[in-house]
Formats: sequence, structure tokens, C-alpha cells
Amino acid sequence: MFHRSLLRRAIAASLLALSLWAGPPEANAQSTKPGLDFFSGLDFNFKDMDFETQYKFLIRLTPGFKWNFGDHWQVVGQMQIPVLNQYGTEYSFVELRALNISKEFNIKSLYLRASVGAFTQNRYGVDLKAFLPLCDWFAFEGQAGYVGSVFLFPYWEIVAPNRFVGTIGGDIYLPRWNTQFRGVVGKYLYDDIGAEAEAMRHFNHTTISVYARWSNKFNFDGGFKVIIMLPPYRRTHRAVNIRPASNFRLAYTVMYRQWNNKMYYTDPEQNERDGWFSRDLLHWGSHNMEPDFIIKEKTKK
Repeated sequence: MFHRSLLRRAIAASLLALSLWAGPPEANAQSTKPGLDFFSGLDFNFKDMDFETQYKFLIRLTPGFKWNFGDHWQVVGQMQIPVLNQYGTEYSFVELRALNISKEFNIKSLYLRASVGAFTQNRYGVDLKAFLPLCDWFAFEGQAGYVGSVFLFPYWEIVAPNRFVGTIGGDIYLPRWNTQFRGVVGKYLYDDIGAEAEAMRHFNHTTISVYARWSNKFNFDGGFKVIIMLPPYRRTHRAVNIRPASNFRLAYTVMYRQWNNKMYYTDPEQNERDGWFSRDLLHWGSHNMEPDFIIKEKTKK
């Protein structure tokens, strides 16, 4: 059986070892273009596990913004606004989904993303993500965060950061078939220790995966995911851009265990297809495929 303190130390030591291995900083080949994006998506949920009715639905609008101000600095924010709620009164409030600042950078072959602020799952604090490709087909990954809770509705409640969470694992990518395998172990938001395994197949604008998870508190579950990158695929870059959300992500769980292996997102558009890092910074895995979005500069008259 894993001891929590040992797992915490192992994750921290592994991230430190990756940093020491990487060496001194190098300049990024390309920086994210400055600009302010306003976008909105749809959070669509349903379950069919209740006896009184076959299906229950929860549908929420997710308006948000991203402000890129150069050199891979970014401020993001997003709200959730309920449109149809059959899940219960606790889901009937407008929620702050994310409001944070982040910075992506690389130290030789080690890629890092540091974030501070409010994250999904009603959490806030600090977060560090790391990705270390060893070759074209294998890479290590890790995430560590120190977070508290924040609720704005139905009343204001903030709990000081008091919880360490983190995962560490590896990724295998087979370029010939655009297929990716991912496995991680970690300590999650509800103090459970668990493991996850996922197999992904990347297609043009779409990724399909199957996954399985185990938690020492909540047992096993699994299912499939579909990530669809949303059109328009050819976009014009302006100082201010209005667009749909970059993707629609559908996750289906065979055994519905609400708290299994829960982690927050720092980027409201984060998804398994894109990973944690910008395509122009990290060239690994699905980032070597044809890009989903072709972005051109607005021509001056």
C-alpha cells in the first residue's frame, strides 16, 4: 500500500530531478502571439443511473477569455452559467470556473508551465506542470499543486490552501498510427491515491480514447472520451478575437464514480489532444500532426 507522504516526496523528487537533468534555460524559438480572445462553449452532462427517470441533464454555457501578452504569458478566465439543471440545487448557481495567470517555458528539453490563481473544481492556489520528451516516442510527465477551495455561490467561502496534489507518469506515442498511451499515478483532490491508464487515437480534428482508473477510496471505473476540435479551422488573428471554444470534450464513464481521481484544470480549454503546452513551444506527439487551426494575420489595407 502506498503511503501518502512517500508518494508526495516521490513526485516532488521526480520533478526536481527532471529540472536538474534539463540544464540551463534556452530561448524559445517562437512566442505566443499577443491578443485577447473571447470564447464560449457548452458544458453538457447527462446520467442514466437513477430509477425515477431514465436520464437527467445538466447543460451550462461556459463564456471565457484568454489574454496572451507575449512570450507564453497568459491570463485566462471562465464562468459556468446553468441553462438546464436536473442534477440538483447545488448545480443551479453561476460559478467561477477559472481565473489565473500562467507562464510556459522550456529549459532545454524540459517543458514547464506554472500557474497561479483560481482553477476548475472550485480550487485555487499554485500549480506546476512538467513534460520531458526523451525521444520521439517516449516522454515523462508530472504535475504538482498546492490548493485550497473557493466558492462564490450561494455564499462566499474560501478555504486556505491545505492540500498537496500531484501525478507523475509517462507517455508513449506511435507516429505511424498517431496513437498515444498514457499512464500516471498520483494523489488527487479528495485525498485518494490512484492510477490512470488511457489509450488515444488521434484523427483529423478528433481524438478518441478509452481509459481506466483506480482509486483507493472510490474503486475502479472507466469509459471512453471523444475530443472534437471545433470550426472554423481557418482563423484570422486580431488584437481582439471572438470565437467558439476550441474543442468539445465528451467523457463517458461506465461506472459513475463522481470523485474518482479528480484533478483541476488550469486552462479552461485543456484537453487530452492538445496536452498542457502550446503547439509552437512543444513539438511532440499529436503536435507533429497537421494543426487543427490555421491562423493568419489580419492584412492591413
